[in-house]
Amino acid sequence: MIFLRFILLPLVPIYALIIKIRNLLFDYNIFKEKKVNAKIISVGNLTVGGSGKTPMVIYLSNLLKNNGREVGVLSRGYGRKSKGFILVSDNNKILTTVDQCGDEIYHTVMESNIPAAVSENRVNGATKLILQTHVNSIILDDAFQHRWIYRDINLLLFEQKFLADNKFMNNILLPSGLMREQMDSMKRADAIIINRKFSDIVEIPAKFKKYFKGKEVFNSFYEAVGFLDIKKKTLYRIEDFEGQKSLVVSGVANPFSFIHALKQTKVDTQNQLIFRDHKNYTPKEIKKIRKRFYETNSHSVVTTEKDAVKLFKFSKELDDIDIFYLKIKLQMDDENSFKTFLINKLIN
Repeated sequence: MIFLRFILLPLVPIYALIIKIRNLLFDYNIFKEKKVNAKIISVGNLTVGGSGKTPMVIYLSNLLKNNGREVGVLSRGYGRKSKGFILVSDNNKILTTVDQCGDEIYHTVMESNIPAAVSENRVNGATKLILQTHVNSIILDDAFQHRWIYRDINLLLFEQKFLADNKFMNNILLPSGLMREQMDSMKRADAIIINRKFSDIVEIPAKFKKYFKGKEVFNSFYEAVGFLDIKKKTLYRIEDFEGQKSLVVSGVANPFSFIHALKQTKVDTQNQLIFRDHKNYTPKEIKKIRKRFYETNSHSVVTTEKDAVKLFKFSKELDDIDIFYLKIKLQMDDENSFKTFLINKLIN
């Protein structure tokens, strides 16, 4: 993999030029952002995967809903088996399947119980979501690079681990590195959120500090709530799983954070089955899970929330195996300041 990334290095300047030209076209209003009849809050990042956008979208959804906003969520529906606009939820019930809309938006709807839709075209998708559900605020999931739609608040997320990592290959642009855009694109953000997940706060490295100057900067973290049985929907305490020998199943962008969290809850994580991000589980993977489960004499399968929504449809095939997901909740270190910032931006 490292060898391939080195081979692709000559393509990095070409990618950088394309991104630079595109952004300049928007900056000089040659490409025009389009407004829709709702307040738009964009949640995005500069890196590929793993910054915690979905937990942040869920957090924002609940925060805005509890403050009287008629809020909905719009995603492009990465990894879905469909195209075009699909209404995922009308606020009363879920109207489609996880395969048709994607795991992230399905998970968001289950956690937040709000109107939601998927659409590759954010302007068209937002317009239809407003017409069909009458929301007055829309959270755009993973939309920092999607500049065709005007946003009232642009939130940019960083995983703290990425900022603290000094590996050269990670800090350069695609296709060799992990960066979608260069750090100077942070100027478009209204606020920066550094997600430390389950780690302690560390200082921003000196080489990045100049990009944070003049920006509202907030810190977030994950709180482990418990382990939820995906079939019985029963929530168990963290303490109930201490020392339990489980098969860890993950298909997310950064399994390191998930496994680190399990270790903190004192779950035995030595048996692992790691799939690629947004894994579309099929009977082949289910057989592999069953085989590894019995080979390792595991007590249960422990997975992520995003994987759980896709594994649930195989409940019959896995009826003899107890499957739980680690239920997490994103929290802000200074929630009052963040809430004040958000509400003030929405009413101005």
